[in-house]
Amino acid sequence: MKPDVTLSLTPPSTNLANSFKPEENGVKLIQLLLTCANHASSGDLNRADTCLHRISQLASANGDSIQRLAARFASALANRIVRRWPGVYKALNHSGSMSTNLGWARLAHSKFYKSFPYMAFAYAVFSQTLVQSMSWDPVIHIIDMGSGDPQLWVSILEKLAQGPIGPPQVKITCVSDNKILLEDLGITLCKEAKVLDMPFRYNPLNVKLMDLTQDMLDVRHGEALAFVSILNLHVLLAEDDRVDKHFRVNENSNPITENNKMAQFLRMLRSMSPKLVLIVEQESDHNSTRLVDRFVEGLHYYSAVFDSIDTTFTRGELSDEERIKIEDMVGKEISNIVACEGLERVERHERIKKWAGRFLRAGFKPVNLWFEAMEEAKLIIESCGPVGYKVVTHRPGLMICWHDRPIFSVSAWII
Repeated sequence: MKPDVTLSLTPPSTNLANSFKPEENGVKLIQLLLTCANHASSGDLNRADTCLHRISQLASANGDSIQRLAARFASALANRIVRRWPGVYKALNHSGSMSTNLGWARLAHSKFYKSFPYMAFAYAVFSQTLVQSMSWDPVIHIIDMGSGDPQLWVSILEKLAQGPIGPPQVKITCVSDNKILLEDLGITLCKEAKVLDMPFRYNPLNVKLMDLTQDMLDVRHGEALAFVSILNLHVLLAEDDRVDKHFRVNENSNPITENNKMAQFLRMLRSMSPKLVLIVEQESDHNSTRLVDRFVEGLHYYSAVFDSIDTTFTRGELSDEERIKIEDMVGKEISNIVACEGLERVERHERIKKWAGRFLRAGFKPVNLWFEAMEEAKLIIESCGPVGYKVVTHRPGLMICWHDRPIFSVSAWII
């Protein structure tokens, strides 16, 4: 049922934030956000604008978690509305240089990694599973489908170097449309390999994942092959919009008849006979064609994320500046989910159940994660103290949760 706030659409003269108790303020914000999403979806811009005006009086970029979350969602709705006028939108969203944006993103990611166990959890599962699966392979080729994070790859190189046969010959291919990221990662990994006395080759591919072809990967006979995707695969679902309007696949479909971009990509991976495919994805459903459905799901998901940020901040583990950088990073996801459609909407997160269906149809099988990997991941969570994180086993993988809300899922696949 849609919240009935029709009688409240005229902005009052007093400051609304001071008119409600905190819990009333949160309820009112959610009601207004949902109403605004409905107006934006139906094209009623005047009513949407009125809602946004009232939200701006209740929300605050420096308030409690629900106020900060509301500010991000309101900004995303405003972005969606302004996109109707491309000239205005481009003028308001003129970005800085690529190097500046990359530096900002790295700072935010680094702080997010250090302050929250989400990525450390995923990296621990990935590195332990990959190393134990390939510890006896003399020639290893790992393909990073977009993360480009040296914190993961340096750790994996160090563990491979300590394997039972000594340092193997390793090639890491990294796929990214960010040339600076590729160059910096190559410098870091080549230095690390030299220190480890490891035969190493780096293969940077400066392309978008959706433009990747098998020939670019330079997979050679005799290589033990692994694919790693860290919050990357869901971008391919944008291409499926054009196909899925005319072609639907049910859970019992024959893989040969499934022709969308994601299915084609997974079949390409399978054709190269990888020893292992590892994926981590946001555990939520933000891929509905209806804005309001995405909006409601996004509110539930990101309210948990912001609550975990708020807990860390109030414990003194984040400065104001660090919190804002992290919330800016998360806010970019929210903006894409809410403001964009078609090929521009790339943050198309889906739950592990849907990913499992895709991998199974493409001919993959889930692999049980190594016990040691699960134990290491749990130790990371326990090191955060009793603040609300927990690990849940959910076939075909693991999920890290904030209280009872799954945030990220990790799974491993073989052919």
